[in-house]
Formats: sequence, structure tokens, C-alpha cells
Amino acid sequence: MENTNEMTIIFDSRPVNEALARVAVASFCTQLNPTLEEISDLKTAVSEAVTNCIIHGYEGEIHKIRVECRLRGQELQVDVTDHGAGIPDIKKALEPLFTTKADKDRSGMGFTFMEAFMDELQVESEVGRGTTVHMKKIIRR
Repeated sequence: MENTNEMTIIFDSRPVNEALARVAVASFCTQLNPTLEEISDLKTAVSEAVTNCIIHGYEGEIHKIRVECRLRGQELQVDVTDHGAGIPDIKKALEPLFTTKADKDRSGMGFTFMEAFMDELQVESEVGRGTTVHMKKIIRR
């Protein structure tokens, strides 16, 4: 039988909950016996996705963030969703160093880090309706 499992968590878009999301996803993944590097990569990518929801999606207002994880064999799928502002130009947003919040010391490297630390990254967004970041990582290739 194929190794499958799922987890969903929904939490307030408070900065303190970024750590909750990182640890929850990392803990969920431990059933695949990942390396420390894989765990670190995963935690960084999740942190960036959740931070984007807080800073850009909700612009500091308190709303809900949803993190869904699915395991299929050695593949981990992580989806991070907000129902905030949305991204007008996804292609532009994915460019390294692009930020709409330079005045708030944002570096514009969030999507770049997610892409570097995960095996796949896809972003779906609709202005005024929110964004979902889909990430995949193959554990223990």
C-alpha cells in the first residue's frame, strides 16, 4: 500500500504563528525520515509562504491562513492559502528582489527561497480573492 497521509491547519495571520506552521509541517514530514537539510529547507519555504500571507496578503490585518500537507509515497505537497489582496502580476512577483514593501524592509526573496528549497513551486492568485502557493518536495530521493 502506498504511503499517504494528509494534514490541514488553519490559524490566525499573526507573526507568532509562522513558527507554528514551520514546526507543524516539519513534524508532519518526519514520518518519511527526512534529512536535517530537507527539514531545514521545508521549514524555510513554509516560513516564507506564511510570511507572504501575513505581510502581503493581509497587510498585517488578522485573518485566516490555511496550510494543507499531503504525502504520496516520498512526495510532500504543501499548499499555503490566504484570502487576502492577491497578486496582480505573478510573473513579476516571482522575480528575485521584486517587492511591493521595500519601505518595510522586505527583500523580495520570498518566492526565490521557496523555489530554491522546494522541488516545485506554483502560485495561483486572484486580485481581491487571495493566493495559494503550491510547493512539492521529494523526501530522500
